[in-house]
Amino acid sequence: MPETFTQIGLFMSAFISSTIAPGGSEAVLAYMVSQQSDQLLSLVIIATIGNTLGALTTWFLGHLAAKKWPADRLLANDRQRGVNLVKKWGGWALLFSWLPIVGDGLCFAGGWLKLSFLPALLAIIIGKGLRYLAIGYSVAEMI
Repeated sequence: MPETFTQIGLFMSAFISSTIAPGGSEAVLAYMVSQQSDQLLSLVIIATIGNTLGALTTWFLGHLAAKKWPADRLLANDRQRGVNLVKKWGGWALLFSWLPIVGDGLCFAGGWLKLSFLPALLAIIIGKGLRYLAIGYSVAEMI
């Protein structure tokens, strides 16, 4: 199978895994690293870019939702404790956007709460990039 085709597959898997739909980009990356360990860094970058773009899609969906359903009007005061925590940490809360289940919600909440885009983007890239680096290097070390 041509290398470019498999890299597009990794990108798509990473993108889909970072939206509301479940995916297995970690397994795809692990398999590809086991087959092409000399391409470790480029595979990690491809997965990180795809996963980050998927997270930003979710972030923008949250931003669009905020126009119709603003957080301060929708949530009762006793339910705003978690929202206030995300507001306190700002975009840097999205360092944890790589977490299963919770990560998509954090990205959506970041957009919904209209957190600053640049810190959110940087936090997403850092969190997701470190996760893929850890997976990639772990697999490469086992080979």
